[in-house]
Amino acid sequence: MSVAADTRPESPVQAIIRVSRSPGERRVALILDDVVTEAWVERPARPDGVGDVLAAHVSAVAPAMAGAFLTLPDGQTGFLPESEASLSRRPLREVVQEGRLLVVRVTRAAQGAKGPRVSVKRAPPLAATQPGLIERGPDAAMRLRAAYPQAQILADDATEAARLGARLVARAFDDEIEAEFEALASPSLPLEGGGRLIIQTTHALTAIDVDAGSHAGADRTATQALNAAALREAARQIRLRNCAGGILIDAAGMAARDRAALEPALREALAPDRLAECLGTGPLGLFELRRARIHPPLSETLAGPLTPGLALLRIAGREAAHAPHRRLALHAPPALLAALRALPEALVEYERAAGHALTLTPGESGITDAE
Repeated sequence: MSVAADTRPESPVQAIIRVSRSPGERRVALILDDVVTEAWVERPARPDGVGDVLAAHVSAVAPAMAGAFLTLPDGQTGFLPESEASLSRRPLREVVQEGRLLVVRVTRAAQGAKGPRVSVKRAPPLAATQPGLIERGPDAAMRLRAAYPQAQILADDATEAARLGARLVARAFDDEIEAEFEALASPSLPLEGGGRLIIQTTHALTAIDVDAGSHAGADRTATQALNAAALREAARQIRLRNCAGGILIDAAGMAARDRAALEPALREALAPDRLAECLGTGPLGLFELRRARIHPPLSETLAGPLTPGLALLRIAGREAAHAPHRRLALHAPPALLAALRALPEALVEYERAAGHALTLTPGESGITDAE
């Protein structure tokens, strides 16, 4: 039995899956009717673990928390809810005992100090004699291929194309898609026609503010039109960025009764996203949403110096491909270089493709010929 689907097709649409591979990173875009609808950034050497089938020991049974804790093969502590412990309805202690070895499937990635969530019900009926990884879960491209079997798949890497049955292309992402992915790391997003969305993610929730900008103080009709467009884009960004948990949206310059009139449009915009649920407006007049967490949000994946470090490595890889005779040096602040060295698989991928190692030098970000 597979993990509960986090990506499901809507009504028939034209679907294209684009896969761009660079040293240390795989980026996947789902295009539905010419609109970038989902964006995934993965580091293959550091998979999020969702879908993995593992054999793990029960470390503690916690009836008060309606579940049990398991020590996973990588040392993390996973949580097994009582509802996922067995196909039967027997009490937890009759099904799970401390020290027992269970075969489980990871159903939700770790979140901060919380370890992954696992399930016995969704794992295959296998027996195990020792802890370990039994089967790796599907990556984003594989999940999308299963969800959209009629989609055209384009990949710019021969290995990716072969495993996905994709068409090999010189460039999987055009300038427009590259710009979309670059914008995912920014909390500010300009809106067509004026104004912007400000998207801030904390450990507790995601807050989305509609900033009217130069349209502030416009008449009621113009303000309503601005907010209607902003809510449609907010719904797209929520799915695109894989936001999870509680989400609040603050419309710009509208009375409570006018905000309520926009709720049907927001629900319609969210409808294709099977993980999202609109809860209505709260006492503060904010639109309240809830979106299930399965994979880490992009705000977590893209945080830290590794993301700009891999972007520089991607540029170096392209330059090396165009001029194989050149030996290149990557210049970057020490924090970025340290992040790259902490992901040695990325540097090995570059060296394998270029035929020589990349020189890492502290300094202002850029790519030059190695001395």
